[in-house]
Amino acid sequence: MPESLRLYKKEKLCSAVAIEQLFGPGGADFARLVYPLRVVARRNPRRRSDAPVAFMISVPKKRLRHAVDRVAMRRRIREAYRLNHRSISLEEGIRLDVGFVYVANGLVSYAEVERSMLRLLHGLQEAFPAVADKESGQ
Repeated sequence: MPESLRLYKKEKLCSAVAIEQLFGPGGADFARLVYPLRVVARRNPRRRSDAPVAFMISVPKKRLRHAVDRVAMRRRIREAYRLNHRSISLEEGIRLDVGFVYVANGLVSYAEVERSMLRLLHGLQEAFPAVADKESGQ
């Protein structure tokens, strides 16, 4: 049976405290820009959810003035994440808070968003390697 590609509520980062810590001064353990997305991530051992990664998406009004454009970009980013987030395998017990921020000044195609998402997820995997990766590297 193929693995479900569904996103669950527990994978959504909605704690105001966690978001403030993620974007606050000295909060990020990992930050990278791959146009048109920027990712910010940090370990959060205090999160109680059993999901290894909790994510959020931000499309600033400064970048896209019309709400329909912001919603369209948010959907493209979420779809790219939904289809590719299973590529991240983390060490047991590690909990990540991840924020994706849209940085382009106009609409971009889904293909560009997905290409950026794949590179960002690969960077996250390198920054927070799994147990199997550490054992094979020794």
